[in-house]
Amino acid sequence: MFKLNKLVSLFGSTIALTALGSNLLMNPVVAGAEDLAGEFTLYTSQPEEDVAKLVEAFNAEYPDVKVNVFRSGTEEVISKLQAEKETDNVLADVLLVSDSFTFDNLVEQDLLQAYESPELAEIDSTYVDDEHYYTGTKIIVTGIAVNTDMADAESIKGFSSLTDESLKSQVMIPSPLYSGAASLNLSIQVQQDNIGWAFYEGLKANEVFVGKGNGTVRDALLNGEKAVGLLVDYMANRAKDDGAPIEFIYPKEGALYVTEPIGLIKDTPNQAVAEKFIDFVLSEAGQKVASEMGYTPVRNGVEAPEGLKGADEISPIEFDAAKVIETRDADKEQFAEMFGAGE
Repeated sequence: MFKLNKLVSLFGSTIALTALGSNLLMNPVVAGAEDLAGEFTLYTSQPEEDVAKLVEAFNAEYPDVKVNVFRSGTEEVISKLQAEKETDNVLADVLLVSDSFTFDNLVEQDLLQAYESPELAEIDSTYVDDEHYYTGTKIIVTGIAVNTDMADAESIKGFSSLTDESLKSQVMIPSPLYSGAASLNLSIQVQQDNIGWAFYEGLKANEVFVGKGNGTVRDALLNGEKAVGLLVDYMANRAKDDGAPIEFIYPKEGALYVTEPIGLIKDTPNQAVAEKFIDFVLSEAGQKVASEMGYTPVRNGVEAPEGLKGADEISPIEFDAAKVIETRDADKEQFAEMFGAGE
């Protein structure tokens, strides 16, 4: 299995869970869990509901730490962070977004600082950046979700199935101009001889609808607006668990997935409490929260949720990481020219 920390996940509508002012309070911190106090700011692309549950679980252990949250799609989160850097007013302390390529780029921009969490001993090194600038927190596969009231899941085997004329105007995909995972997936797919730009040309000819993030795809499937969509595994699995007629298919061409890394912003004035949050996310307790929310955890000994494959069961699409870095912006530009900006 190739190095998973060079993979990617992501998501949702542009919502700030906590309004951020131009200045944040800097509170003193003490080491003990029962005494830990202060505040920090998390920038994330996790869905609103999930980040709220994660913060709630963290606060159950550290009730005197206030977590300010800004969330949006990865592309918008990073744009905000970079704009703040330009004005020398970075508000974030911790970053939790879709893919390692994004983190590598931020390392090059000197926006992150290394942190070697004590929890790494129980996490496979394939999920950990060699220089400890970030660590994957979960595995999120992008595959094919089918509304079985509208389409035959048995007939859909892989990405190529989405260009079949029988599904004309019935397919939806998230936009790589909004979702970091979709952006990475695009650059990986167009590298593949059996997928390539021909796949996207086929989608356009088949009148595909380009939404925003994965949430828009899920909602379209649940509402019966579309029959099939590219969607992350946990969203499809949750919908099925809630009784929706949704089946998730791991594509025959191989899995596209993200590890949604977490990292520490450089020179944060709230480093002690920020590090404790990173420790919690990677701890057994934090990884169990991830599994309970429907994600495949990265920590040894914590089981994947029912209905999803574990890390050792996933067959990933192999790709040239250097080429992804080189072509990612150009790929998004070509996508925009082909489809426009989406919803």
